Amino acid sequence: MRFCISEASTMPATFREDVEEYAAAGCQGMEVWFTKLETALESSSAADLRKFVEDQQVKLVAAGYQGGLLLSQGEQRRNHFDHFRRRLDLCQFFGIPTLLIVADFVQKVDAAGMERAIVSLRQAAQWAAGFGVTLALEFRGADTFCSSLETALSLLTHAGEPNLGVNFDVFHYYKGPSKFEDLDRLSRENLAFVQICDVSGVPREIMSDSDRILPGDGDFHLAPILGKLRNRGYEGWVSLELWNPVIWQSPPQQVAEFGLAAWNRLMEAVQA
Repeated sequence: MRFCISEASTMPATFREDVEEYAAAGCQGMEVWFTKLETALESSSAADLRKFVEDQQVKLVAAGYQGGLLLSQGEQRRNHFDHFRRRLDLCQFFGIPTLLIVADFVQKVDAAGMERAIVSLRQAAQWAAGFGVTLALEFRGADTFCSSLETALSLLTHAGEPNLGVNFDVFHYYKGPSKFEDLDRLSRENLAFVQICDVSGVPREIMSDSDRILPGDGDFHLAPILGKLRNRGYEGWVSLELWNPVIWQSPPQQVAEFGLAAWNRLMEAVQA
């Protein structure tokens, strides 16, 4: 497994600042926040920006997030898929292999809605395949639809496309109804991306993204989870995602350095 850092961990910084400072910290991989990349393209050509990233020797390993694809209908659905196609273009041009998607936020979903989600997920994957992109579906613990690893895997299985996988976010794993035994259903083929963080002293019912802290500083049992993912065959990127406004006040290089140090300590525990 390889460490990377999400631009969500340093949200106030620009795309260029993130690339430069992550590189200075020794991070070789970056999870792109689409809005930052799209903003950077307002003042730079795509070719110039791609060369800048290449010169910094940072690999853009994933990008997120894209929503609205699974349950939207009519004009709204067309708009979401048009937006999705533009982002697939970006992934292809910048060599980003994985696009993170999230399920639509709804109060509830019935059997017809589940079937519509499966059909839409299959279509989205087929579009992505034409751009050489893998889609990683994230389950979100507090949502009413696709809140567990089990549900995300069920959607992927029924969609049946080879470039579909799970985005496994440890925060949502702890926040929602997923179980440790659910990890046994993961494999090299269906686990597309992993995100880590920690939370300290906050009950799961009320913990929020802003409670995310560095791995190893909180209550999550990360070493057994990552050990399990490794044993299930995962050898891909693991992204540090910290939606914490307090951490955002630190320079991106410092966040990346602390994150990389926390990752190295965590890997020592995994291998012990």
